[in-house]
Amino acid sequence: MPSPVHVLTERFQAALAKAFGDGYADADPVIRPSQFADFQANAALALAKRLGENPRAVAQKIVDALDLTGIAEPPEISGPGFVNVRLSSAWIGAQVDGFDDRLGVPLQSPLTIPVDYSAPNVAKEMHVGHLRTTVVGDALVRTLEHLGHHVIRQNHVGDWGTMFGMLIEHLLDVGEDSPDAQLMVTDPNAFYAAANAEFQSDPEFATRARSRVVKLQGGDEDTLRHWHELVDLSKQYFNRIYDTLGVTLTDADLAGESTYNDELAGICDELEAQGIATISDGALCVFLDGYTGREGKPVPLIIRKSDGGYGYATTDLATIRRRVRDMKADRILYVIGVTQALHLNMVWDTARKAGWLTDDVEVVHVQIGSVLGEDRKLLRTRSGKPLKLMDLLEEAVSTARAVVDEARPDLDESVRAAIAPQVGIGAIKYADLSVAHDSDYVFDLDRMVSLTGNTGPYLQYAAARIRSIFRSAGLDPDQLSGQADAPLVITEPAERALALALLDFGDVVVHVGDQLEPHRLCGYLFELAQQFSAFYEQCPVLKADTEARASRLALCKATLAVLDQGLDLLGIARPQQM
Repeated sequence: MPSPVHVLTERFQAALAKAFGDGYADADPVIRPSQFADFQANAALALAKRLGENPRAVAQKIVDALDLTGIAEPPEISGPGFVNVRLSSAWIGAQVDGFDDRLGVPLQSPLTIPVDYSAPNVAKEMHVGHLRTTVVGDALVRTLEHLGHHVIRQNHVGDWGTMFGMLIEHLLDVGEDSPDAQLMVTDPNAFYAAANAEFQSDPEFATRARSRVVKLQGGDEDTLRHWHELVDLSKQYFNRIYDTLGVTLTDADLAGESTYNDELAGICDELEAQGIATISDGALCVFLDGYTGREGKPVPLIIRKSDGGYGYATTDLATIRRRVRDMKADRILYVIGVTQALHLNMVWDTARKAGWLTDDVEVVHVQIGSVLGEDRKLLRTRSGKPLKLMDLLEEAVSTARAVVDEARPDLDESVRAAIAPQVGIGAIKYADLSVAHDSDYVFDLDRMVSLTGNTGPYLQYAAARIRSIFRSAGLDPDQLSGQADAPLVITEPAERALALALLDFGDVVVHVGDQLEPHRLCGYLFELAQQFSAFYEQCPVLKADTEARASRLALCKATLAVLDQGLDLLGIARPQQM
């Protein structure tokens, strides 16, 4: 179902072609919201310059050729040539009545879109720094899939490297079935710290660890088996985090550094053969025009270290080559930290130079800002260590439980216990998603779990309140029949404002998919919830007369459907009651 903007754009383009010739059929009529009407077309001002005519005269010609029968009231010209349009309430109501399961969200021509996000390290605890890339990435893949695209989740975990020598030896020392081994699932940092302590203090252990690295890189079967055990234990830990967060990553989406290991030597050979990479101080490097550091010295992209090892650049070149060549990507998203911008740009430019990345493939760095403490520094524990992500999530659930207990003591204890995780996790996710992804924000848990203001719990409560209306009416909004399926008749300003807001949903979702800005959807849903609150205060639903009651229930149903769908695209749970 096309949005009002799309409908008006088509009608105005037809008027432009009729008034000024077919050459103007694709001209942008510049439809914008207006404080004087519902929408305003601003095309006359730009056209007047091209036509050498007075803007108001051009606007009049557009109006004379414009057919908005059944859609809007007669348009009015204001100012230097603005065309103001007020939509018909009957048309607005019919559009909302015509909502299908897509609620005005169009299906786009499908693109293949690998999305690189989350990317924790095996044998290390996920910390607060992993929160944003995981949550933003999940919202984007949900939205892009809803728009009809083929999304390939790429969880580029760190599962290879020299540290695995000491980790494997430590695993063998403590026993593969020991409680210490289970720390990989419950407290990976403790397991890593114990292995590292042995490595630093015991020369014999360090020698074994270095020998184990050689065996691992050489493909020793027994060593690889132990490496798989470490990875499998970490998978259990990752899945605890992902299940708690309610994100859509699974084991099938893991695309660790190890999966590219066999390609790295070939990457280096090909770049050297093409003359793109050269030896500098024993390392194989790529020097690109425009990348200079202090005193104008060129910045190298090191693809093979002087000791023969490979770094992040080599692996990242292998990933982009595979995503273009094998996955046939049309668009590639990297949902990673702001600080990685220089590195990514150098990798992409190298890939372009090598012919692995072509102009018809769009690569985007979805830059992720930081989570800050009250001191506006990176959020850490009191001891200055990175804050464990699971600790943060558990604190959010605990805080939410206190809020739910205070707000709804009338609910059964088991119900409150079930609601608290949905509210707590939803609060953290919404707080993260509601700010621009490249901006930093201050972590304030008390504000996040508040039932008022621009928060996740406020939106969850708005949806739950609509469900309570239907429960009071003895109806199920998901299986409505009879009076709630009556035509939507708009008579009050608050009804009209809410219905108009509902019709914006499709455009907002398209914008999120195109511009990769989940905070736009958050802002829209918050404004929609406020519009519903105003409607509910000004327009009685259950106490209205029969016709108005049925119509307003239909409007409630549409609002609930949009809130539910919008929150689902953000990855936020919707409690049935709050």
